[in-house]
Amino acid sequence: MQDGVVIGEGVVLDTRPASVASRLLAGFVDVLALGAAALVVGLLLRGVEISIPAEYVRIVTVVAIVTVTVVVPTTIETLSRGRSLGKLAAGVRIVRDDGGPITFRHAFVRALTGVVELWATLGSVAVLCSLANSRGKRVGDLLAGTYGSRVRTAAPVRTAAVMPPQLAGWAAHADVARLPDGLALAVRQFLGRAATLHPGSRAELGTRLAADLRPYVSPPPPPGTHPEVFLSAVLAERGRRETVVEMQRVRREQAEAALLRRLPHGVPDPEL
Repeated sequence: MQDGVVIGEGVVLDTRPASVASRLLAGFVDVLALGAAALVVGLLLRGVEISIPAEYVRIVTVVAIVTVTVVVPTTIETLSRGRSLGKLAAGVRIVRDDGGPITFRHAFVRALTGVVELWATLGSVAVLCSLANSRGKRVGDLLAGTYGSRVRTAAPVRTAAVMPPQLAGWAAHADVARLPDGLALAVRQFLGRAATLHPGSRAELGTRLAADLRPYVSPPPPPGTHPEVFLSAVLAERGRRETVVEMQRVRREQAEAALLRRLPHGVPDPEL
């Protein structure tokens, strides 16, 4: 089975499951956070024991344990789409086997299994299962259909499209019509993440986007032009022309502002 994340366009991203060490680090941080929460709850229960009948103390204790071990982890993973405090620190996200974000069902199954797998056995079952599984899955992941995926912590840097030298002359004289916003965004996103795509998906998506873009460009690029080169050339030329138009607009506004500030009847402007 190929490791990867399938995004909305049916494209496989070249991602790798989180290592067992990363999962252990994330689990350790989560245990510390939940342990602190359990300590607070325990201190509160000591005060509650004095004010409620003895027969209700056991019920309150069970509710508190369920809250700390099941309700809190389920809520956090559901709202954060698979990123608890520990996973955020370790750069890990829990995703479905198809790469999509987890839902309440996945988070609940993982938390419920964790009562035995993590808490009752002190995490030994989870560690052994993760070491034996190729994706580092613990028992809760196997039952829920999830796994831990590595997350890049560095913010993506957006760079302008680069004009391929071999198409610079063609692009300068080509008629590029206004592109639909959705198509322009799809091309820009594809070029920005092309290096992270699976080669097969990269070629398929690039060819499809190039075909969608051709009706807006005349004349077509030279025969044999690679789809990605064509996309980059159109996007770079589009950006260059928009920059020229914007610079002309700024210069025009500056000239008009200078005319408005001038004194009438040839009176020289005072020097500032």
